[in-house]
Order: sequence, then structure tokens, then C-alpha cells
Amino acid sequence: MSMKLYERCSRTFRDNPTLSRFLVVFAVSGGGLVAYSEANVQSAAKIDALPEAGNEKKRVVVLGTGWAGISFLKNLKNPSYDVQVISPRNYFAFTPLLPSVTVGTVEARSVVEPIRNIVKKKNVNVNYWEAECYRIDAKSKKVYCRASQDDKEEFVVDYDYLVVAMGARVNTFNTPGVEENCHYLKEVEDAQKIRRTVIDCFEKACLPNMSEEERKRALQFVVVGGGPTGVEFAAELHDFVSEDLVKLYPSVKDLVKITLLEATDHILNMFDKRITIFAEEKFHRDGIDLRTGEMVTKVTDKEISTKVIKTGETSTIPYGMAVWSTGIATRPVVMDFMKQIGQANRRVLATDEWLRVEGTNSIYALGDCATINQRKVMEDISAIFQKADKDNSGTLTVKEFQEALDDICDRYPQMQLYLNSKQMSSLVDILKESKGDVAKESVELNVEEFKSALSQVDSQMKNLPATAQVAAQQGSYLADCFNRLEECTKNPEGPLRFRESGRHRFRPFRYKHLGQFAPLGGEQTAAQLPGDWVSIGHSSQWLWYSVYASKQVSWRTRSLVVSDWMRRFIFGRDSSQI
Repeated sequence: MSMKLYERCSRTFRDNPTLSRFLVVFAVSGGGLVAYSEANVQSAAKIDALPEAGNEKKRVVVLGTGWAGISFLKNLKNPSYDVQVISPRNYFAFTPLLPSVTVGTVEARSVVEPIRNIVKKKNVNVNYWEAECYRIDAKSKKVYCRASQDDKEEFVVDYDYLVVAMGARVNTFNTPGVEENCHYLKEVEDAQKIRRTVIDCFEKACLPNMSEEERKRALQFVVVGGGPTGVEFAAELHDFVSEDLVKLYPSVKDLVKITLLEATDHILNMFDKRITIFAEEKFHRDGIDLRTGEMVTKVTDKEISTKVIKTGETSTIPYGMAVWSTGIATRPVVMDFMKQIGQANRRVLATDEWLRVEGTNSIYALGDCATINQRKVMEDISAIFQKADKDNSGTLTVKEFQEALDDICDRYPQMQLYLNSKQMSSLVDILKESKGDVAKESVELNVEEFKSALSQVDSQMKNLPATAQVAAQQGSYLADCFNRLEECTKNPEGPLRFRESGRHRFRPFRYKHLGQFAPLGGEQTAAQLPGDWVSIGHSSQWLWYSVYASKQVSWRTRSLVVSDWMRRFIFGRDSSQI
């Protein structure tokens, strides 16, 4: 009877997916509805040629299945493309939850969604091949790939448009011994290895033939890097030890030590100072050994050598497990591609404001593998002046300048940032600062006065952070451009081309920051949201639960993640080595 009831319920949920969605939202929000949505983001000679016009479908090759690549695929709706996805990873991983995977708060399969599940219902023709791209030939518009299976078969793929979304690798800063002895935390496999190693360390410390010194070393956990990933992992590990493992390994519970190393003076430098101070104080209260201003110089299989940056004092730390989380570096295949297109001297692939790789016509780069090379206002200041000077008088009135300001702000985002930073509401405020009282529209500026008025604007230029939020917005933006390519080619909607005639086809990419979280353990999270709003504590933890559940890519993973959280609350974390 119970089996028939189970089968009947299962069939009902399969046939009516909205019921499962309601159940998950109800569980996440404690019976209420939690709403969270991302705002819609408005969104020299070239080495390659633009695709020829025609009715045949254009082939779009997407390299990578991370945040940028999946966001692009999910938002691409124009059926006039044949899309080929190439990646050695046949799933998308919700990387912000990887620290939770390392200790069993969330299971690995709960945070991954197969690529084929994501694209199977689209009206765009999308195919996936499990392979790794090892070379990009921009001139002949080909990518060279190697299959991920044992035979490592190689093949070549032609493209009309190429989307590079390969992410980045861990940056070891050429520190000796890191690759051989440290764990990373970028992939699901990394999190699974860390989980097994943590349990290994505890099991090893309980063996009868271990000396006291060997037990202490086995239970010394070192985290290198005080950014969001390193801090969250240290907090998760502390909770795992204090809430679960001390009950299972009571004989060695007093030997456990967690050390967090950070080369700068504070952890979480990208967050508000209030969050940084709270996090440091909480770690001290929790007994986490926080060592700032200290860099790693060498790693062996048993100890880590460090140096205090200010004093030069050196020391060693014995360890049982070390996790390296200090930043990212460019992948070798992308570095080779950069040499082809004249970007060999750069540390990361450069694109323009429309995410097109500089020096190419048909290659786009998103996410951690690229950065936007924002053009400076002062580089185009003469062209801007000429375009705004509609009567060719050699001077600009305030009215002429005001008419051009929208296009300037659209083309150069640092202009709006400058206005905001100076608490200026209009162009008149800028001119007052440089020339004095210009309230009347009859006041005119020559080119030198115009340069003086905008001379400080470029000081507001900032590189975007390498985060999932940036990558997802870039993927959505580029998909929107591909969806409306034909429409915007006929009717351009972008800003004026100050050095050429006409307008750009699209508005440049604009990143909209929606806030960031820093889970600190003990069911406490720090949240920094737009508008300089900071919240720290248990209420922010529930906001974190709600947001991270809502941002899952499917209702399947959303259900699994929520059920994992509930299981942990009821039964604790699992300590088996599976």
C-alpha cells in the first residue's frame, strides 16, 4: 500500500513540476515566498574576418561550461545559430557552494547539473562534445580539441563565432611545492578530495602507533588565502569539526587546529571594513589561528614555510592538510591565443566593452579568462569635442555638451561613476568645478577647457572582479546581443561612434552589482548589498539560504540543495569517505 502511494506521488510530481517548485520555495522561505532576481543587464587591424552574410545558420562554438558559458546558453533564444559546446566537464557546477561540499553540508551531486539537461528543451540547435580545447587558430577560425576519454582522440572544429568562457586556473605564484602538496578549491573534484583528506587526517590521528607530535601534525589544517573562498572554507571546516567530528573522534578533539594565512593586513579585503573586522574577531573567538601579513615561501609534504612581510621573520607550520586559495591565473591555451593576437604582454585576455576580444572580429571572451579594457575618455577627448561641436564653431556651449553627455556616459561608464563620486547631478556641476559659474547656456568652452573639465574622469576606471556574478551577467548580455544581432545591425541602439560615423550596434556591457555574501560559520553570514547596506548575523544566513537556493540552475538541484540543508539540520554532516 505504501509503495503504491509513493509511486502515485512520484508520478504526480513528475507530471506537474510546478508542485515540486512550490514545495521547494515553501521549504526555503519557511512558508513564505522569497523573491530574489537579478536585474536585466543592459546590457587596429583584425586577425580574422567577420562571418559572411547569408541565410545559412552561423556556427557558434562555446568553450567552457562555467558561469559565463551556461548563462550564454540559457539566454540564447535565436534559432538562426548552430551552437557547439566544447568542455571537458559535461556539467555545470554551482561553485559558490563548493566550500559546503568539502565538509558534507551539501552533497557534490546536488550542486551540478548536466549540460544536456540544460540545453535539451531549447529551440536553438545545441550540441555538446566532452573534449578539451588545446589550441585556438583565430586566423583560420578553427579550434583544435582533444577528447576527454582514454583514447584522447583529436579533432578540429570550424566556427563563425567563438565564445571563450574557459575560466582560469589556480595561481600558485610559482611557490615551490604548492602543486605537489596543496589542495585547490575550484572544481567539484577538488571539494571531494578535500572531504576525503579531512576524514583521513582524523582516522590517521586515531591510530595506536601514532606519536603525540604526529597526531598534532595530522590535525593541523592550513588554509592559504583570506579571500571569500578561503574564509568560507575555514568557517565550514570549523563547524564540521566542532559540531560533528568532535563527537566521533573524542580522543583527538583537543589536538585540532585551523590556521588561515593571508599575505595582506586583513582578510576579505573586497568587503566593507565592518565585515572584515567582524570576521576577524569571530575567527579569533572560534579559535581559528588567523595570521595576516604573512606569505608562504615554500611547501613540503610535512610543513609550510612562511615569512612575515613587514619584518622578514620566517617560521614553519607542520600540517596534515593544506588548501591553497590565493587567486587565479590564465590557462595555457588562452596564453597561447593571446600571443597570436598581439596580447602576449598582458596577464589576462583583453576585450572591448562589447566583450569582443581586441584584435579580432568574431571572438568573444567572458568570465574569469578575460577582462574588459575600458577605453579612456582622454584618449578620445578631441573626437568627442568635434562630434559634440555640431556647428563647427570651435567651441562648445553648455547645451551642446549636455546633448552629448548621454552618449558619453553610455560609451564611457567612468563618466557616470565620476559624477556619482563627486555628488554631481549634471554637466553644469562639472563645468563649475573647472571654470566657475556657468549657469547660463551661452557660456562656451574651447577644446582645452573641455579637456580640463573631464581630466579627472578616468580616475574612476575599475576592473571588474572575477566572480560568478560578473560572468553570469556577461553571458546573459552576450546572448541578448546574439538574439538581436540582425535587428540591431539595421537599427543600431548603442552610443555614438566618436571616431567614426553612425552608432554602435549595441549598448556596451554594464555590470550591475547585486551584493555579495561571506558565510562565517555558526549560522552567521555577512551580507554587503547595494546602497552600502551591510548585515551580519543569523538573519543574513537565512537570506543567504534563500538567494543561493533561488540561483540554482534547475529545480532538480534546488530541491537537492534544500534537502541537503534540511538533512544536515536534523542528522548532522556525514563523515564517511565516499
